Order: sequence, then structure tokens, then C-alpha cells
Amino acid sequence: MRIIDLLQREKPCFSFEFFPPKDEAGVESLFGALAELAPYRPAYVSVTYGAGGSTRSVTVDLVRRIREEIGLEAMAHLTCVGSSRDELRSVLQALAAAGIENVLSLRGDPPKGEAHFSRPPGGFLYASELVSFIRSEGFPFCLAGACYPERHPEAASIEADIEALRKKVDAGADFLITQLFFDNQDFYRFLDRLEKAGITVPVVAGLMPITNVAQVKRFTQMCGASIPSELLSQLETSEADRAKVRAIGVEHATRQAEDLIRAGAPGLHFYTLNRSLATREILDNLGVPSRRG
Repeated sequence: MRIIDLLQREKPCFSFEFFPPKDEAGVESLFGALAELAPYRPAYVSVTYGAGGSTRSVTVDLVRRIREEIGLEAMAHLTCVGSSRDELRSVLQALAAAGIENVLSLRGDPPKGEAHFSRPPGGFLYASELVSFIRSEGFPFCLAGACYPERHPEAASIEADIEALRKKVDAGADFLITQLFFDNQDFYRFLDRLEKAGITVPVVAGLMPITNVAQVKRFTQMCGASIPSELLSQLETSEADRAKVRAIGVEHATRQAEDLIRAGAPGLHFYTLNRSLATREILDNLGVPSRRG
């Protein structure tokens, strides 16, 4: 089912993001996490796309298996990195043949060892170009796009970032999913900017339960997000106690989710890092029913 239809029918939609594992043991672990989360009836799950398209075939296979074997709606990520139009068309054809209806269209990070993203030979420089290409090729996918509540780290200004989003939506993106954020006020200010710019597509809030201090510092540095000083202080004080760090992260994400739901967010998208425990604890805190209960 098309996610845009789910977002309009259910509120809020809960969804989970996974990444393609490197080996069969990782695949087994991923499907174990999926089995733990499936009873919460997520609206959909998404599977990321490796650097340089390195997991291209794995991503296609995973979304197919998730849909066919587990019965969950699945969305495949697709990036511009290292791919020509012909290569991207081939991936899109494979997704369509597998019955996948939803694609998250991304530019992607610069290839490893490169400081800046360059247009691949015969490919695209911006996600808006990829969205436009998918639409022009006649693929019927529901298309999602990424957005950054605190501004894309490469954008020259907030205004430039909003203009880039406008191009993405005008090209045919049906809805947006945010990068992770830890202060809901950043999200609400972002929504205000979108409204003033006339961008009206649904915006799904991306949440990541913090379970590892060094890891979250690395992630936020890469994507330009920030950690509120009080939360950071709590985390650093408890850094040596992994269970305490997870408890702090779960409590903070629960408060975020409760506030976002009260504010009418159409969806909450959890970055699971292929684990289920922290996300399950948050869903339990929210009172989300599980088939187990």
C-alpha cells in the first residue's frame, strides 16, 4: 500500500528503519528484530541503501522478503551515489517487479574518501533530480524525501535548504521524513518555515533512541543535528553504564513522541539501528498495543 495513503488514513503512523546487514548472521539478527517489532503493527518499515549503491541488490531483496515473508509494507531507500540513470532505472524496475510501492529518494552521502558530493557520470547531483527522473519514467511509486529540521549540513542557509525542499516536493515527492532530532522545538520551527514557504506535504518525524553516547555524537556530527545540553550532560555522566544510557535515551524519546503525538504529527519513524529493545520500550511507554499483549 502507498504510504501517503496510510498517513492520511492512520494518525500517527509508526514506522521503523533498518540497514542491510553485511553477512547472513546480520540478516538473521535483523529479521529477529523485525519479529520483535512486527506485533506493534507498524504502518511500514524502510531499508537503507549502502554507500555507492553497495547494498543495491541486498536492499531490493530485503524489502521484498519483508513484504512477502513478514507481511509488512516496506519502503526501499534509493540514492544517487555512484549510479547512472540506466543503473537507477534498473533498480527501480527490480523494485516494481518485486511489488514494492514505496521509495525514499535521496542524494546520499559523498562516497568514502570524498569531502564533497559530485555528479556521477550519467547520474544526478540532487535528490530533486532523482524524484523528477522517477516521475518522468512513469514509475507509480509513492515517493518520500528527506528533510533536516536543523538545516542540511551542506546548505548555505536555512532559506536555501527550504528552497531545495520545495524543488523536491515540486518534482513529485509525496511526503517527507526528517533526519533525527532531539529537541521538538526544532521540528516545530521547521514546520513553520515549511508552511510559510507553501510546502504542505506530510512531514514524518524521525526519532532515534539513544543507546550509545559515542555513536550518537558521531551521528549528530555527520548530519548536523544537535543534542540539548541537559540531555548531553545526563548521557556523558552515565556513559560507562550502557543500561543507564539506554534508559535515558528511551525516556527522552518517549517524551518527544508523546509531545509529537499531541501536536498531531502524522507519523513517527524510528531509526532502530537493526535493534528492537529501545524502540519496543518506547512503544510500550506510549501504550501502543502489541499482538503479544
